[in-house]
Amino acid sequence: MVNQTAARQLGEPAAKTSTDQQSTGGKSAAASKTISPQKRPVNEQNNRASSGQTSADQTVSAATLPSFLGQAHPAVQADLAAAISLADFTSTVGQLSLRGRQKIVEQALLIVQENFVHLPLKKAMHGVDPVQKLRLIQHRLDQSNSKTMGSEFQFHRDMIDVFTSVRDLHTNYLLPEPFADKITFLPFDIEEYFADNEPHYIASHFVPGFTHEHFKKGVTITTWNGVPIQRAIEVSADQHGGSNASARHSQGLYGLTIRALRRSMPPDELWVAIGYTDLEGVERELRQPWLVASLTPSNGDVDANTVSLNATCLGTDLQANIIQQARKMLFAPAVIEKEVEKETARAAGTFLQGTLSSKPAELGEEIETQLEGIFRAKRVSTPDGDFGYIRIFSFNVNDPDGFINEFIRLIERLPQQGLIVDVRGNGGGHIYASEGLLQVLTPGEITPEPAQFLSSKLNARICKRHEINRVGIDLSPWVESLTNAVETGELYSQAAAITPYEYANGRGQKYHGPVVLITDARCYSATDIFAAGFQDHKIGHILGVDGNTGAGGANVWEHGLLSELLKVPAPADEETPYETLPKGAGIRVAVRRTLRVGELAGTPVEDLGVVPDSRHALTKEDLLNGNKDLINAAGKILKRMPVRELSASVSRTAKGLSVTAKTAGFTRLDVYVDNRPMQSMNVSDDTHPFEVELSGQASELKLMGYLDDDCVAVRRIAI
Repeated sequence: MVNQTAARQLGEPAAKTSTDQQSTGGKSAAASKTISPQKRPVNEQNNRASSGQTSADQTVSAATLPSFLGQAHPAVQADLAAAISLADFTSTVGQLSLRGRQKIVEQALLIVQENFVHLPLKKAMHGVDPVQKLRLIQHRLDQSNSKTMGSEFQFHRDMIDVFTSVRDLHTNYLLPEPFADKITFLPFDIEEYFADNEPHYIASHFVPGFTHEHFKKGVTITTWNGVPIQRAIEVSADQHGGSNASARHSQGLYGLTIRALRRSMPPDELWVAIGYTDLEGVERELRQPWLVASLTPSNGDVDANTVSLNATCLGTDLQANIIQQARKMLFAPAVIEKEVEKETARAAGTFLQGTLSSKPAELGEEIETQLEGIFRAKRVSTPDGDFGYIRIFSFNVNDPDGFINEFIRLIERLPQQGLIVDVRGNGGGHIYASEGLLQVLTPGEITPEPAQFLSSKLNARICKRHEINRVGIDLSPWVESLTNAVETGELYSQAAAITPYEYANGRGQKYHGPVVLITDARCYSATDIFAAGFQDHKIGHILGVDGNTGAGGANVWEHGLLSELLKVPAPADEETPYETLPKGAGIRVAVRRTLRVGELAGTPVEDLGVVPDSRHALTKEDLLNGNKDLINAAGKILKRMPVRELSASVSRTAKGLSVTAKTAGFTRLDVYVDNRPMQSMNVSDDTHPFEVELSGQASELKLMGYLDDDCVAVRRIAI
């Protein structure tokens, strides 16, 4: 049977069987066998009998793969049309030498012992010892030769198991060629919803061109290779390194249909047998082969291996970013097309921000954005009123200033009486972008999260080399404590912020209405930091679809970056412990751990994450109808929250400024020029004209609204 299936995947004719062969009229359909005919509605049985159909449909074969994937959107067609079977792909693996394997283990030991900031926490919290596991792999390799060293697949599995054991999605072994740029996938995804407090699973998105008589959007998934679906998710979750149960469950669910081969081993099975209940209530089974394709490259990602400030400020779950790009490639290729178009226009200098509308958004209108694939913004209607909705898919941007400015532009077009910020599935990115965004939503000052290195000689050496900021990287705040750690015995360096205070407060509040933040267990790293800052600064209400965020509290550095930091700027250190890894293999490591501020000051984000203020269990309506119930739940919360308004028009006069302020939700307005107090007045929910005298040069007018003695709104205006 395996040989026949492999033959079909490879495009060779296979003998017909009584269970999986039926003409499909040229459609790209997968095998679907009725499991329980007795559970069929009577009229469905009669219809099938009268039409002459049998109980099984044709398995997708290699002969139909070109027509199936050939319908792909032009933006991704080259990659999807070149997809191959898993059997074909695995036949290309097996070229990593014994010395190559030994070098990978040596470098992994170095990084885990000297750079991995969470090593003490993970050993204590999860009862694991990755150092000893790596030493055992090293010992076995030292006792082997090229004939006895075992399969490359087993080596990669062993390495992934070591890194998975620490449950840190920042700290990864990255597979070499031919895995590095590949994904393996099924042409649909599976999502979870709840009814009567019980989880259910449906197929919700399909690759364009995939068609099937019964397996359609909304069918209920019941089994996976004969295993009940919930247990199958648990098994899949064990292969991922989520920091908490919610994160592992979420990662396990995604891993059923899409895997990033840079981070995960391909499936052991060549196909999946999916038990499902169709839209008519009939139980069926589909057999779908795994496919392997190159990932369509993402535009605008930070180069994590090149020495730059951006590379040292990343907090991201690499696998989440790859899966997100894969989902765009498979289910939303038009987004990739727009990303490429706008990136090309920016590079050519032909994309002008002024060409985008600044008018208030119409109901349901999706606002055009400069950052396709990063933002989606629209005005939404709920039973409790119209509100703004903005989805942030990623913080992984090279230009955090442009990211924050675009967020401001988008929310200015949305209703000002309430904003829903949705960061579900956001694997993180640039820490400046995440922490720099908080100020836009609050009148209070932002305290960026402090971060610590593991105390080690190698970390001290790296920080000392970049103490005077010769290449735009200033590690001086950590040097003294790391240098003294030999004497003090401190486990960690002192804590200092990655995002400068001035950057986190440089723009000030831009949105004065109430804000609800929506999170899930896939929120990770810089998104964890954003959610923690949102909660620590009491900006608004957090509504979670899971009981926790992904709990990734760290800054992540790549092996290549660590190596380059000892070489740049010239002259390079004469000796370096970092060696180039073979065949494009890689290692990532959590190098600085982040700590909460405010009432939870000093608490690590790692493994604990951010617990939402309230929960919303996703419904079937959410999955099939644009998160309708979720948005309504957020709207209900916004309706209960106070609305503030503080805007102003300003013009120059002979003596200074003529200002007309519009205020709501507070009773006192204080006026500052370049942080010097100028006047204070009682206000109501109305417009208030006033004059401000200027005695000299001035650059900024600041208006501060107070309710009793609490500052509840701030507006800063350049003059």
